[in-house]
Amino acid sequence: MKLYVVGLGPGNDRYMTPQGKEAIQESNVIVGYDVYVELIRHLITDEKEVISTGMTKEADRCKQAIDCALSGKTVSMVCSGDAGVYGMAGIIYEMAKDYPKLEIVVVSGITAACSGAAVLGAPLIHDFSVISLSDLLTPWEKIEKRLLLSAEADFVVCLYNPKSKKRHDYLEKACNIMMKHKSEDTPCGYVRNIGRDGEISKICKLKELKDQEIDMFTTVFVGNSETKVINGKLVTPRGYKGI
Repeated sequence: MKLYVVGLGPGNDRYMTPQGKEAIQESNVIVGYDVYVELIRHLITDEKEVISTGMTKEADRCKQAIDCALSGKTVSMVCSGDAGVYGMAGIIYEMAKDYPKLEIVVVSGITAACSGAAVLGAPLIHDFSVISLSDLLTPWEKIEKRLLLSAEADFVVCLYNPKSKKRHDYLEKACNIMMKHKSEDTPCGYVRNIGRDGEISKICKLKELKDQEIDMFTTVFVGNSETKVINGKLVTPRGYKGI
């Protein structure tokens, strides 16, 4: 009985780890959100069973994955980015707590903070925080506090889930909160469709960020007081001597 929880990285299998590919090859069953399953469809051979569902069906997918593994099959639950960063590893452990003999193997992937930062340059060289603007599972009041305190502490801030049709003004709210402690001229950047077709990136100032064309497939980076633009790349110095 083995259940892999596999982080796929940003979606292009060039950025998947060898361990992730090996887990998919070893598995009899592949479970995941339908968009992510399609990203690795070319890695799934015909004899494998595929279980995919739409968004907001996370608990259902996890139950199916656990049931398949308990029946003796080797299963890969796949998710984008890193399985342990806004991924499915946590809920799998919670739902499988009554099955201590079930072997759960978390396979790390490249989370959007790291893959997006690489596109923009080197914005995460010093301390940073990662905050999701989705209030589906976290109250907005708590998100506001995390934004405010991260800005006050002069962290570089990486934002996941910055905007959607229902949350069209959340990024604007987040920018206004951070500008209480960050300069409006703070260098920022964002990357959409990291590692996938249609990837685009842009560097701008914090005061301009809220008006950019940004969606749920975009990862946003807000610099700290030391962040600068060097030859078109976003860089946060760490303060090495001799520079």
